[in-house]
Amino acid sequence: MSPPWPGPPIRVGLVGAGPWARTMHARMLAAGPETELTAVWARRPEAAAQVAVERGSKTAASFDELLDQCEAVAFAVPPAVQALLAPRAARAGRALLLEKPLGPDLAAARAVADAVAESGVVSQLVLTKRYHPATRHFLARARELTVTGARSCYLHGAFLGGDQATAWRLEAGALLDLGPHLLDLLDLAVGPVTAVRATGDPRRWTELTCEHENGAVSQASLSGAVALPRARTRIELYAPEGELVYDTADLDHEECWPVLRREFATAVRSGSAGDIDARRGLRLQELLEQVVR
Repeated sequence: MSPPWPGPPIRVGLVGAGPWARTMHARMLAAGPETELTAVWARRPEAAAQVAVERGSKTAASFDELLDQCEAVAFAVPPAVQALLAPRAARAGRALLLEKPLGPDLAAARAVADAVAESGVVSQLVLTKRYHPATRHFLARARELTVTGARSCYLHGAFLGGDQATAWRLEAGALLDLGPHLLDLLDLAVGPVTAVRATGDPRRWTELTCEHENGAVSQASLSGAVALPRARTRIELYAPEGELVYDTADLDHEECWPVLRREFATAVRSGSAGDIDARRGLRLQELLEQVVR
């Protein structure tokens, strides 16, 4: 159990009112005690109002009005929208809770990361699985191994229909949506990725082959268009010391949100970002660019 939060909560404004904004961001930020959801703004005012009412918050009439009402901004919008607005928030001195990917392409992602660096604001990336205790235990154990190879997958059927079958996901496919999660974990568990190659169709099934700094090779299978009972994320590490498996089948993702919220609030209050920040987002986008181009 976390110790009591010292002092007033961080005042956070939310940009976005879609399914992910409603079910995760707004709910997490309003739950506190580390954060307070002070305002919601979206391009659809009626959707923003609905989210705000559900969480006892207010609706901002414009993005600038949202900035006036908060000290940090959380983004739950398509990558192109985030890349347009996040630099404005950074230049206004607001801390940023960012989604992945940072932007629709490398240039846009770099613009976000540069704005964060130049403004000196705190940033944090919503790489969901990184905040689960089981993931952190897996990564700690992985550091004890001399990994020579790895196989991994992130598969689900959300693109086939439902709330998560949004326009940008259907257009970009699994590579930009699911790719950052697996590349992030493989980069940490196996060793820094130096090269990435891909085969397949991002809208159906993509297979990534990663070469790592230590000579290891890993595979990553990505798809959001396969009918499964539930999402499947699995990483198998192989080393002379033995095999190490990470599987999210039995993980309760509700354990991620309190950790994410507290670490973001702590970073904002201290003025010191952790390692899951905009720089990390740019690193992942640079790896994705090797495949996209």
